[in-house]
Amino acid sequence: MKTKQILFGLLLTAALLIIGCMGGGKMLIQDSIEIAAPPEKIWPFMTEPEKILQWCITFEKFEYPDEQRSGVGTPLYIEEEAAGRLMHLNFSVTEWVEHERITFRMISGEFVKEYEQSWTVDATPFGSRFTFREEIKLPYGIIGSFMGLFARRVSAATVKEMLSKLKSLTEV
Repeated sequence: MKTKQILFGLLLTAALLIIGCMGGGKMLIQDSIEIAAPPEKIWPFMTEPEKILQWCITFEKFEYPDEQRSGVGTPLYIEEEAAGRLMHLNFSVTEWVEHERITFRMISGEFVKEYEQSWTVDATPFGSRFTFREEIKLPYGIIGSFMGLFARRVSAATVKEMLSKLKSLTEV
């Protein structure tokens, strides 16, 4: 009995260390791709809902819920499928630099505690480098952190697929 308690304590300590190294239970996914197109050609795929839905395969809906369509403070409504669930999410744009970067942070939604995405396009000698970054904090404390460990691999593979799709759409 004593050995089981010690083993459990060691496993719990190791789990807490792993979660601590993850950034307090946040799941970070970041990947980049080289695209043979200038930032100006990629920008519409970062701002126009119908073009975003062509490459961002987890989004079922992406819309501007009011008249504001650009700049910091722009509201966004996104329906995103993740882990078999359709999430209804409201975001606010926190960073908008024309032909360079858009960052948006969740202000309300379901199934996640915190959520931020950033899309960056940098000019390169042969076109552009597009970087996708998302940081998600799941609810449920330590259980959510463990769920994040498993979800990370699936999310990373999905992001790779999305970037490949964006590349094929913008290099034509």
